[in-house]
Amino acid sequence: MPMSLVYRMVDGVLQSEAAEPSQPGPDEVLVEVEASSLNYRDIAIRAGFYPSRSGVIPLSDGAGKIVEVGAAVSDLKAGQQVTSCFYPFWESGPASATNHRATLGCDLDGMLTKFVTLPATAWIPTPKHMSSLEASTLPCAALTAWAALFSRGGLLPGQHVLIQGTGGVAVFAIQFAKAMGARVTVITSSDEKLARASELGSDIGVNYSEFPEWDERVIEEVGREEIDLVIELGGAQTLQRSLNCLKVGGRVSMIGVLSGNEVSMNISTVLAKWIAIQGITVSHREDFLSMNRFLESERIRPIIDTVLPLNQVQAGYDELPRGRHFGKLVLDHLHE
Repeated sequence: MPMSLVYRMVDGVLQSEAAEPSQPGPDEVLVEVEASSLNYRDIAIRAGFYPSRSGVIPLSDGAGKIVEVGAAVSDLKAGQQVTSCFYPFWESGPASATNHRATLGCDLDGMLTKFVTLPATAWIPTPKHMSSLEASTLPCAALTAWAALFSRGGLLPGQHVLIQGTGGVAVFAIQFAKAMGARVTVITSSDEKLARASELGSDIGVNYSEFPEWDERVIEEVGREEIDLVIELGGAQTLQRSLNCLKVGGRVSMIGVLSGNEVSMNISTVLAKWIAIQGITVSHREDFLSMNRFLESERIRPIIDTVLPLNQVQAGYDELPRGRHFGKLVLDHLHE
């Protein structure tokens, strides 16, 4: 087995080293990682906002080819293309302290390496129509969008969803919602991004740089009793405006805190409108499998903004917070 290039996060600094891959135990799988992708969570881990294990291999999202499986693994085989699971111990059912105890790239070693050995439950088959570059975008962003819209968000065909932004989660949400037959309103920072969202099928777009009080613009465009669900990615500075947009009985899928953790909100709005606010942190393996079946049946492909060779990972970490991307930033592990 060749030596593996490994990146570790030590006190907020990426450090690379060469290490021999670990042989899989009975319930483990050794994978050659062919691609990985970055999420805002990875930026937060580097900044110390998440309590992570010192020296952990970062990144929850990756895809590649199985090199070897442990003796007790029966549902995966050598040579198979697989994608990582954000929560390797959450296989199905409601979230609990037990199944939420560990995530890749934070508590457990993640994907920023050439070879990684993890429990078999940390892998699922890659969608047949996708490359590893494409599949590496799925574990966090796509599955979060799926849960926020459907398994937790309850979005139905013909309903109307407001989606914030045009980053990884948001773009997947646009694609999924339109494929399901929903109406989509998008808010983002430029007319160029709105045009690209429209190409994906969004029905209405609002440039929040042009209209800082974007909730008023949304209501002007669609009315007060139209928005069923908001995919809330902003946090502190956007939640109240999201509540303003919702119809009575509307729902908020709370995902991101891009504008801060602590929020001031009008509780009367929640009460008067009977609004349900639900927290979303990705989802479980069974949901991932369901999403992948949908991706295959609808032939949906991820939108990748930028592909960088693995040795330019620091450039990816620097670029993501700038928010200039449309879709995902991906690292190609097969090219340096």
